[in-house]
Amino acid sequence: MVSRFRWNLRLLLRKVWVRALGYGVLGVATALAALLVKPLLPPDLGTKIGADAVEQILGILASSMLAVTTFSLSIMVTAFGGATSNATPRAIELLKQDPTTQKVLATFLGAFLFALVGIVALKTGVYGDRGRLVLFVVTIGVLAMVVGTLLRWIAHLMDFGRLSDTLDRVEQAASEALHGRVEMPFLGGYPLRGAVPISAPPLTADTTGYVQHVDMAQLSALADRAGRDMYLAALPGTFVHPAAPLLHMADLRDDLHEQARAAFSIGHCRTYDQDPRFGLIALTEAASRALSPAVNDPGTAIEVIGRLVRVLSEWDEPPETDIRWPRLHVPPIRSADLIDDAFRPIARDGAGLIEVQVRLHKALLALAGMAPAVFAQVAARASAEAMDRAASAGLLPSELDLLAGLSARISAIADTQPKASEL
Repeated sequence: MVSRFRWNLRLLLRKVWVRALGYGVLGVATALAALLVKPLLPPDLGTKIGADAVEQILGILASSMLAVTTFSLSIMVTAFGGATSNATPRAIELLKQDPTTQKVLATFLGAFLFALVGIVALKTGVYGDRGRLVLFVVTIGVLAMVVGTLLRWIAHLMDFGRLSDTLDRVEQAASEALHGRVEMPFLGGYPLRGAVPISAPPLTADTTGYVQHVDMAQLSALADRAGRDMYLAALPGTFVHPAAPLLHMADLRDDLHEQARAAFSIGHCRTYDQDPRFGLIALTEAASRALSPAVNDPGTAIEVIGRLVRVLSEWDEPPETDIRWPRLHVPPIRSADLIDDAFRPIARDGAGLIEVQVRLHKALLALAGMAPAVFAQVAARASAEAMDRAASAGLLPSELDLLAGLSARISAIADTQPKASEL
């Protein structure tokens, strides 16, 4: 688990303005570097090669890069609107963090500032013939980089912001978060499967929002200092408020309260990094939108169900290993919650569509067959609920019989598993 500082730094580096600022500074520095290099060249070399054309090239570069940057920003805004209307607003943050788009915008901005500084320096006469030669060579390199970036940008625009591209990004984010939790299921602490001891009172939040990150190292240091165990109550993705507990700990001194609260990063919305359930919810929202009467696109819902199976196939009830913070006790993510997040809204919104219901039951059957100890019991319960919804939605008796056959196969797998296997 990363510390709070490293997590905030990671979020900062994902901002488009940070990359654009870095490229802009690099462009300005490149234009000014000609002043440092020119003393190393022969005095008449710039005259022989004829580097006077650099001013016109820089003028064209400056005007075109400003227009291209503005146009690219309008494309980004259009892609954000498409993701909101076609998939889910929760995917916009992933589009904002797209590295290709950020590099393209940063390159255009850096080239614009390079050209602008170069023109100003040329007008002031600080370069001289040798400096103009250096600037000419660097300008040719910048032009080649801009052309390559434009070609890459054109290829990227063929998919950027499309429904399939948006779903790919959400699926990848959900899969990475779930895989990270499988590798460290209890965030490095001990599993908390029972009740919190009565002797450990709660420490409540001092603000309202979603827990986005938990600094386990900071909490472990506080627990070691106090010589007591901590019991986490709020995992990333939990909605907290001043009456909601963040953790439980006996004899936590008043002077440590704020330090313990500071280990929880709380924001206005959920993030994908430490919150595997959020990625599943975002995928399901895309399916629910597709099943709405205004869209009426069951094919997209069926595609999302396949993506959900692919993501959930990585989940397993891991052994209690890799204890890095022995004084911290962390509640698990329950497989029942994962199944509910993924399939309950689809079962509700697609209750009257036999093609969606069949695909949903086949997905539950696949998960129950792949990991019976993990998913069989909860898949059988989800299948029974979906059957009830389908029966009340007016499906034909023959269609209900088809679903009943699939549901019976799921129940048969669940019957082979002990009830205690469900967390």
